[in-house]
Amino acid sequence: MDREFVGKTAMVTGSASGMGKAAALLFARKGAQVVVSDVNVAGGEETVRLIKEAGGDAIFVKTDVRSSADVQALIQKTVDVYGKLDFAYNNAGIARGIAVPTGEYKEEDWDMELGVNLKGIFLCMRYEIPQMLKQGTKAAIVNTASISGLAAHPANPAYVASKFGCVGLTKTAALEYAKTNIRINCVCPGPIYTGMFDYVKSVFPNAEEGARAEVPMGRVGQPEEVAECVVWLCSEKASFVTALAMSVDGGEAAL
Repeated sequence: MDREFVGKTAMVTGSASGMGKAAALLFARKGAQVVVSDVNVAGGEETVRLIKEAGGDAIFVKTDVRSSADVQALIQKTVDVYGKLDFAYNNAGIARGIAVPTGEYKEEDWDMELGVNLKGIFLCMRYEIPQMLKQGTKAAIVNTASISGLAAHPANPAYVASKFGCVGLTKTAALEYAKTNIRINCVCPGPIYTGMFDYVKSVFPNAEEGARAEVPMGRVGQPEEVAECVVWLCSEKASFVTALAMSVDGGEAAL
């Protein structure tokens, strides 16, 4: 087994389920100490249990990424327990108000979605980057955007805005710190079998059939396929890669 991350510390937000959980498990399999973070305590503790059962090392820190105090506490706990932060996967995200056009979109849904999907990414990087700079060693940050951050999708204004914002923020931060040892990238998943995709299917019962028709590869992706890209972006194999918005979508973004 490839244990390239032995002695490294990885922090993953939104890791109680889906892509975050898959990434946390993969980081651990590669030898990293993992900080699991989510608002879902039961799910987060389950991810930690799975890591420890497989012989890995992990802790859970409940975090609302919309809260500056929570995010600061998350980074501090990471350093207190493991001494450093090498990799951060800022993955926490939500979707609300699908199939609602801009002129009818609820302000409270807008605030919630932008708060988690964009402010949350900003706050995480706001406190991860100073810690990484302080360490002075190589570090990597990966954010979860979406193919909805690369092309507009009607009747989904907050999600699209938040994901376009995530791509822009990722590229901006990557350029700001390009001459340091910190690389910053984002992944842009297409339809993936996660809780969010289940929510989409609750609104559109034929969503899975539609996704298979729209995706050139003819299928929906698995969380583990996104996790592999995230972990690669953190590895030395991607040592010359920064400011990338990597599509993980079966070719859909090329249409």
